[in-house]
Amino acid sequence: MSKIETYQVPVLEDNYVYLLHDAEIGVTAVVDPAVVEPVLDAADFKGWKITHILNTHHHGDHTGGNIEIKKRTDCTIVGSRNDKSRIPGIDIEVGDGDTYFLGNAKAQIFDVSGHTQGHIAYWFEESHSLFCGDTIFAMGCGRLIEGSPAQMWEALSKLTALPDETLIYCGHEYTEANGNFALTVEPENTDLLARMKQVRSMRRNGIPTVPSTMAVERTTNPFLRPDSVELQKTIGLIGAEAVEVFAETRARKDRH
Repeated sequence: MSKIETYQVPVLEDNYVYLLHDAEIGVTAVVDPAVVEPVLDAADFKGWKITHILNTHHHGDHTGGNIEIKKRTDCTIVGSRNDKSRIPGIDIEVGDGDTYFLGNAKAQIFDVSGHTQGHIAYWFEESHSLFCGDTIFAMGCGRLIEGSPAQMWEALSKLTALPDETLIYCGHEYTEANGNFALTVEPENTDLLARMKQVRSMRRNGIPTVPSTMAVERTTNPFLRPDSVELQKTIGLIGAEAVEVFAETRARKDRH
């Protein structure tokens, strides 16, 4: 199996697009191309020819560049079998439990519906890399636009079963705002307090806070911490089921 090299491309106000390169085979995928020119420019800068697009979900700020990039590179577009009608230019359909090979780099596919129906994530085990779109953010999770709290909690539970060293490449730079909310529900979480000090310094200096790691998220992301006694106490749900705690935490973030 090959490992991938990942190159992060900031676009729009707060989106991240990723170029994934398997040097052994010479293939390059774009994860969630929101736009066209910055992505093509980044590929040119790296000297990589775009051969694939990997979409996590259908929203325009993740698929906006699909058609034009395909037109200009003749690439193959991969997306969710359960959302094929909303993925522009889709060629290959994948779903939960499938394996997809980008060159010799193997990705496991997870259905992580919640933010949208048919949302998927790509996990490259050899590279410890998870591309999860708008499901997990650094210290956050996606809004429940099309799914239920139960669906999103199931999705998060799948992803949090991955190893601690998993790098989380999410779709947006929302970390500081997410952390500010996290402090309202776990104000005494020492790991969170230390992380927010670091995050604020990074953002002041224009440094990306993405990727995060699963280990860091387990200790600081309130949406992955329904078992936290402090969190349960803050939201008034001591001893409640995980999905109930998650749902209330998400509702509070929506109002924050």
